[in-house]
Amino acid sequence: MRALVLVGGEGTRLRPLTLTIAKQMLPVAEVTMIERVVAHLAAHGIDDVTLSMGYKPDAFLAAFPGDRCAGVRLTYAVEPEPLDTAGAIRFAAQHAGIDGTFLVVNGDVLSDVDTGALVRFHRDTGAMATIALTPVADPSAFGVVPTDEAGRVEAFLEKPAAGAAPTNLINAGFYVLEPEVVERIPGDRRVNIERETFPALAAEGVVYALASDAYWTDTGTPDLYLRANLHVVNAGSGRSPAPGAHRSGDGAWVIGRPVVDVGIGPGSLVGDAAYVGRHSCVETSVVGAGCRVEGASVSGSVLLPGAVLRPGAVVEGSIVGPGAVVGEGARLTGLCVVGEGVAVEPGARLDQVRSPGP
Repeated sequence: MRALVLVGGEGTRLRPLTLTIAKQMLPVAEVTMIERVVAHLAAHGIDDVTLSMGYKPDAFLAAFPGDRCAGVRLTYAVEPEPLDTAGAIRFAAQHAGIDGTFLVVNGDVLSDVDTGALVRFHRDTGAMATIALTPVADPSAFGVVPTDEAGRVEAFLEKPAAGAAPTNLINAGFYVLEPEVVERIPGDRRVNIERETFPALAAEGVVYALASDAYWTDTGTPDLYLRANLHVVNAGSGRSPAPGAHRSGDGAWVIGRPVVDVGIGPGSLVGDAAYVGRHSCVETSVVGAGCRVEGASVSGSVLLPGAVLRPGAVVEGSIVGPGAVVGEGARLTGLCVVGEGVAVEPGARLDQVRSPGP
């Protein structure tokens, strides 16, 4: 089975991090998002993945010079211009010569969805397209997908009013498609699969959907990206959050050989060559490779590789980008997002701030 992973978006909701980094190249607990997505596919028997790229494609090419990721062979399809979801699928499938049933995955979704079960359901129903569904507490922020008892999709309802949704099941960003779907996508303009292609096929009764309670999260906003990092570190069952990670004596996860001069309890991950100095405090956070926490406090946060926190700095519930420096005595709260290489002035008090801003 071949798969196509959509990684072409600009990640505007995650700015300023994505001003310099392709969204799927952002690390989640020290492993890039795309590596986690592909590893999940590999675990379900996928051995050939095409990356549908548009924004910053060179980052992916540089990261995987051997054209392999998580043991899976990679091919690349770079859009000449933004084509939207269905247009990107058409372009990439034709570029890669995909001529059989194939899987499509949104590259910013982390999930334990059983893609093998999804493919089997697709074949059992004889569907032209099959969509994985996931339940959410509040479907009013999403497009909901009601189905009949057999799993045939009845409609696509975009962001229904609170309390008015006929189901709490939403599109999970995993699709099984037949080549005929590609043939139906116009090639001369942008085409959105959720708003145009799927509704047209559903009207013919050839779209089915399968719901799953497996772990699922979209990582496309700072809040969700932060949650995804902390979930991976604290997923339980003793499963390592990243290759090579091991428990320290205090219960934190550690990769490689960081220098840690204080106790760090369970719920945190410290990357290789990071430094956590005396009088520092790290709680339920990810401290990336090469970071320096110099007598500072970090809680419920993600420090991306190479970030530096000067003495007395406090970072709570926030994200500090690669190589960024939080000055002495500065305080970040309320889901601040600091971009790559940005310097936060000593003593600054930032709450719900993105730096640099839009």
